[in-house]
Amino acid sequence: MDIAQLILEDHAEQRRLFAMIQEIGPGHPDSLVAVWGRLRDLLDAHAQAEEQYFYPELLRKGRGAADADSAEEETEDAIEDHNAIRDAGRMVDEQELASPSWFAAVEKLDQVNGDHMAEEERQGLADVRTHFTLEERHEMAVRFAGFMNHHLEGVEVVDKDPDEYVESGGDVEASAEE
Repeated sequence: MDIAQLILEDHAEQRRLFAMIQEIGPGHPDSLVAVWGRLRDLLDAHAQAEEQYFYPELLRKGRGAADADSAEEETEDAIEDHNAIRDAGRMVDEQELASPSWFAAVEKLDQVNGDHMAEEERQGLADVRTHFTLEERHEMAVRFAGFMNHHLEGVEVVDKDPDEYVESGGDVEASAEE
């Protein structure tokens, strides 16, 4: 197992679920509820798993990749993005299911999430592939996979302060906003 591959597979699943919502359309609210629920849980659990098992290791050993000057920059941007994704997800939940405003909120969430995934794939994942051994990537993947499979029903959604997160070295408890 490789953490970079697991994250890429989650990203592919997220893209697939966003596409499903677009294709389902407003005429099938029961399907929208189910697909949205799965997507929402996946987004929340994925962000939390990255914050617990990917970014702390990146802070420890990463050096920066592509257009990021450092692992700290990659991580701070990612935590800010995760917070924006959480906020956009809350906006979806505040709309009437299958309404034009609901689909607009889903589209906004897709955009925010897509921008994040592209940056993460270009920076953080490249950094890990370049600077981590296969054994380190495997160990990260084992913990990440365990968390994701344990939290299929979702996780408690808690924004984190990006500066505090980076300063704490990825200590999720210390960086959670109260």
